Amino acid sequence: MIYGYVRVSTKEQNEDRQLIAMQEYGVPPKNIYMDKQSGKDFNRRQYKKVFKRLKENDLLIIKSIDRLGRNYDEIIEQWRQITKVKKADILVIDM
Repeated sequence: MIYGYVRVSTKEQNEDRQLIAMQEYGVPPKNIYMDKQSGKDFNRRQYKKVFKRLKENDLLIIKSIDRLGRNYDEIIEQWRQITKVKKADILVIDM
């Protein structure tokens, strides 16, 4: 299964570029999870939902690494949880 995660830091920011990228990579609209919240930690409602859904061999697509979060150590831990524990893959479009 393919999932997309989109995040903007504030309600005023526009998520259109990220949503267009998800469409270009074939992510079904129902599988796109979006938060309008700071990336200071991973206590985000939609992130938690997509994380919970991820299973072995699934793919999580994000536009850029900073859309996942801002804290380097927490990003590394989430990456490990997704790829090593859940055995899903991550694609960062603008790596």
